[in-house]
Amino acid sequence: MKEFKVDEVCKSCGGTGLYQGMAEKDGAAVVCHTCNGTGCHTFSHRYEEFIQRKEKQGIQRVYQTNPGFVIGSGKTKEGKEFSLKDFGGIPYKEWVFGLPFPKGSEMRNYSCPAWWYQGVDSDKKPKWNECIGAGAFSSCKQFENKDKCWNKWDKHYSNKKEHRNPASCDDIIMPEGWVEDSQ
Repeated sequence: MKEFKVDEVCKSCGGTGLYQGMAEKDGAAVVCHTCNGTGCHTFSHRYEEFIQRKEKQGIQRVYQTNPGFVIGSGKTKEGKEFSLKDFGGIPYKEWVFGLPFPKGSEMRNYSCPAWWYQGVDSDKKPKWNECIGAGAFSSCKQFENKDKCWNKWDKHYSNKKEHRNPASCDDIIMPEGWVEDSQ
């Protein structure tokens, strides 16, 4: 663990060593409790130097964002089974290798393009007339037919570059012993 220290002007008193708040009136001040009257505050930050992105145990799939859903596997009230893959995303190891999130990796079963791209890339959020005035995405008149909106979005963005996932500050380094799986 490394530590970085720097002396800075105390933010509580502005470097004067004296504090005047709501209760100190008519020229009264108290000794600043942050710097003990020195006017100086020592900022200290402890950190671990970054070498490479670390492996996160137990992760099977990665999603660009979560627009507010519980992501998991199980059964619906009607007894229909669902899995992590039903929410889109990509396998964890693909993400580690820095592969882009391809078309179709969005949560298309549960969100529309406007809802999804509001959190992922606002430049790609559609500004279609039919999206305006819904208040909430799930209240949109088109929401039940969101597959049509996704088709429209796909046509509009079919030639655009896919989102690249940043693997590390410099290079992608795979942890030793990783084996491909079919998640």
